[in-house]
Amino acid sequence: MIALSRMAMIAACALTLTAPAARAFDLNAMSAEEREAFGEAVRSYLLENPEVILEAVDKLEQQQAEAEAARDDALVQANLDELQNDGYSWVGGNPEGDITLVEFMDYRCGYCRKAAPEIEALLAADDNIRLVVKEFPILGEASVLSSRFAIATRLVAGVEAYEQVHNTLIALPTEPSEVALRRIADDLSLDGDAILARMADPEVTKELQRNRELAQVLSISGTPTFVLEDEMLRGYLPADQMQIMIKEIRDARS
Repeated sequence: MIALSRMAMIAACALTLTAPAARAFDLNAMSAEEREAFGEAVRSYLLENPEVILEAVDKLEQQQAEAEAARDDALVQANLDELQNDGYSWVGGNPEGDITLVEFMDYRCGYCRKAAPEIEALLAADDNIRLVVKEFPILGEASVLSSRFAIATRLVAGVEAYEQVHNTLIALPTEPSEVALRRIADDLSLDGDAILARMADPEVTKELQRNRELAQVLSISGTPTFVLEDEMLRGYLPADQMQIMIKEIRDARS
């Protein structure tokens, strides 16, 4: 069965296909009988040649994909500095790497969790990648709590502690309650009281707000969303696919 969105596209294509013929003469000048005959002729042609509509749908989908990609490219270019060098987001991998990968992520997102070991494998295989993590909690209060804890950890204990907490939270099997967060801090020999007290800090709120505003500008509504150099990648991608794309970027530069 053809999906509803594709059915709507077929209807639009059918109208598009008939539009040139309709513009060739004035339909309003036709009698009711002539208009009915014209409609029947178009209907018969499309029934006898349904592949014409399917070809038009494929073409329309291709044009839409190309238009969306071009729009993403323009948005990324206009916001590249904020994406790659905002001055607050944690930078992992090789901070001096020749490739920058930005990730908008949510600790409670299943696909972000699936992507975590892929990113780890990518960085292990290529020591010239710079990873920028954008805290983007969109899946409810538990997500916000996790991000606030991670950012507060960075502010209190530094970037190495943040990385440890980040890796712990992305694999946390339970809800991030205060008890669970204190346990994480204790297990990592961090000052849990100081971190929890910092979670409501305006600096934490400002960082999350800036990330939300940037995501809105870029029309990012889901996680994970990656920006590989200047290309938007919406959704989960395995490490081997990213490696292919990175190789293409480097080849194009040489």
